[in-house]
Amino acid sequence: MRSIEINTAQNVTIEYELAPLYARLLAFLLDLAVIGAGLLLFYFLGLLVTGGLSDVMMYYNYLVLVPIFLFYSLGSEIFMNGQSVGKLALGIRTVKLTGKQATLSDYIMRWLFRLVDIYLCFGSLAAILISSTDKSQRIGDIVANTVVVRLRPSRVLRLKDLLSIHSIDNYQPRYPEVRNLSEEDMLLVKSVLERNRKYANEAHREAQDELVKKLMVLLQLPKLQQEKAEFLRTLLNDYIVLTR
Repeated sequence: MRSIEINTAQNVTIEYELAPLYARLLAFLLDLAVIGAGLLLFYFLGLLVTGGLSDVMMYYNYLVLVPIFLFYSLGSEIFMNGQSVGKLALGIRTVKLTGKQATLSDYIMRWLFRLVDIYLCFGSLAAILISSTDKSQRIGDIVANTVVVRLRPSRVLRLKDLLSIHSIDNYQPRYPEVRNLSEEDMLLVKSVLERNRKYANEAHREAQDELVKKLMVLLQLPKLQQEKAEFLRTLLNDYIVLTR
């Protein structure tokens, strides 16, 4: 699964999972269904209001139905913070490459280039670019400097998926109190360790220090007798052994 890493102003690295082609395609099809339903609804409302007069209906179509089709995607992303009904259903969102919310001009640029990479070539160009570019961007994304990311991970990892102890025959847990913590707590420990290892900066060191302090309070440990990273690794090992 493709992802991007974004450095925030606080020098903390955040990883976003990019929305795959199938998710964006399904979101697009759902949006087409919403547009179709909206057009039918307003068409029948127009018939009721105009009495079915052909001349009046022609103006009604141009003033009401055509704007619904043309501006649905633009309006929904503007008012739904980078989402449409389809994107909301699929759990994906348009954001800037910096991780910030896209601006009005960004949404307009993406909307303008839909004509090029979606409508004029029946989506083939957009599909090729999303599948082949490093950041899964179509032309509109490239021009607007945006990406479409998942708001939910593609699979939920459990602790046993992330860490295993190959031999526990002679392993003696050092902190038996760790069994009182949850699997979510230990996944956080694993994540902080990995982040501090991969991105050795002050922000991640502070996060690790704060986590160690809180764990010592939760486990009622009077004094830390190990280096902080080693302490966290020991807790992970103990938890696996004691809860296996």
